[in-house]
Amino acid sequence: MSMEILGYIGAIIMGLSLGLIGGGGSILTVPILFYLFHIDAVLATAYSLFIVGFTSLIGSFSHMRLGNIHWRTAVVFGIPSIAAVFATRAWLVPALPDPLFSIGATAVSKPLGILVFFALIMVAAAYSIKKPKLPLGPNEPAAEALKFNYPMILGEGAVVGTVTGIVGAGGGFLIIPALVLLAKLPMKKAVGTSLIIIAAKSLIGFTGDLKGDEFIDWGFLGIFSAVAIVGILLGSALSKRIANEKLKPAFGWFVLVMGVYIIGKELSKLS
Repeated sequence: MSMEILGYIGAIIMGLSLGLIGGGGSILTVPILFYLFHIDAVLATAYSLFIVGFTSLIGSFSHMRLGNIHWRTAVVFGIPSIAAVFATRAWLVPALPDPLFSIGATAVSKPLGILVFFALIMVAAAYSIKKPKLPLGPNEPAAEALKFNYPMILGEGAVVGTVTGIVGAGGGFLIIPALVLLAKLPMKKAVGTSLIIIAAKSLIGFTGDLKGDEFIDWGFLGIFSAVAIVGILLGSALSKRIANEKLKPAFGWFVLVMGVYIIGKELSKLS
């Protein structure tokens, strides 16, 4: 079986995970693009932003119909997040030196540094996915009646946007806890609101890579995104039959193993 076929199978798995557990799947996109399609690490993070943004947008439609998006929170959190991810892709990532630094006679390249940083984010994501979900009381008041912690929400949005810009992941594992704890949103609204924030900041962040002199394989992006969307639809259908809380720990362990593997594999290149 060719690496390309394995890559598209990986796209379906990514979509399945998004459809089944409502997040986490985007953390798989960069490793799939880098290891199976052999796309440069920096370009893979750009492609990931488009794929994650587009698939999240599709996934948010059902939440819009159900009224699970709190638009005021999406704006308050989204504006600094979008600004940070665009600035990161347009100026910070291109400005990073290559190599990033040297350890003795060993130079740490820019792609290697980004991959290791991404793997560390995967380890953090695995912990967030595996831990029990935040409690939701049966008589929780409406989000509109609660006071926002605006400074914390704005700051968290900027931090998540910067991380998203560097590693090309959606950041849902960072956004959802922030929306529940800082914006006091019920879990279902936090998930729906997170998807629309991820879609906006990822797609707008991707435009930060479009300077006119880069090569973007739009055909590949369209095919990969379409395959991932098939996975999302399948995952959404299966989620009605499979308990969400049984899947999340297993997926969390999978992401943890992948993160540790990437760290070990990439750091071994320095020896």
